[in-house]
Amino acid sequence: MSQTVVSVGRDAPFKQIVMTMEQWKVSALPVLEGEGRVVGVVSEADLLPKEEFRDGDPSRMEQLRRPEELARVGAVTAGELMTAPAVCVRARATLAEAARIMARRRVKRLPVIDADGLLVGVVSRGDLLKVFLRPDEDIAREVRRDVVEPLFPGGDRSVGVRVADGVVTFTGEIRNTALVPVAARMARSVEGVVDVGFDLARSA
Repeated sequence: MSQTVVSVGRDAPFKQIVMTMEQWKVSALPVLEGEGRVVGVVSEADLLPKEEFRDGDPSRMEQLRRPEELARVGAVTAGELMTAPAVCVRARATLAEAARIMARRRVKRLPVIDADGLLVGVVSRGDLLKVFLRPDEDIAREVRRDVVEPLFPGGDRSVGVRVADGVVTFTGEIRNTALVPVAARMARSVEGVVDVGFDLARSA
């Protein structure tokens, strides 16, 4: 999450919005009111209809198919242009939750809000991908602590963990095969894991 957040108020004019996006190299801006409550998001997609229909009126078919977009053609402030309510994510949400929201709502950036709905940051697709830069050693350490130790307690060293390029491989012997899918599911929830595999010895 980036805590350096660029935003605009409801009354920000069209040109200021475009200039702010260009200056900060962002494709969307949270729209705030009061002490920092997020009320909407204005994106490049919200601005484009004004240019698209600058030299001609929309066809009847376009009017029927795109009423919300076309309503923005005459908009001149952030409050008129923005998509509301804003698609946001809570500060305590996991990266996986943020990724699901982005995918389902088809947005590239998410305002991050606290319990009172106040803006505390912005998370982008790039922020989510950075988790895959996590060192293999850190991933292996967390998998051993949060997956192997709870599932295979009592000092059983028959189950090992190997991580290469983010791919977790469980090695050794898992006597209770019902725990295999459980271990896989738990390992995939560890940040930075690309995939999970097994290289297990057959029990006698």
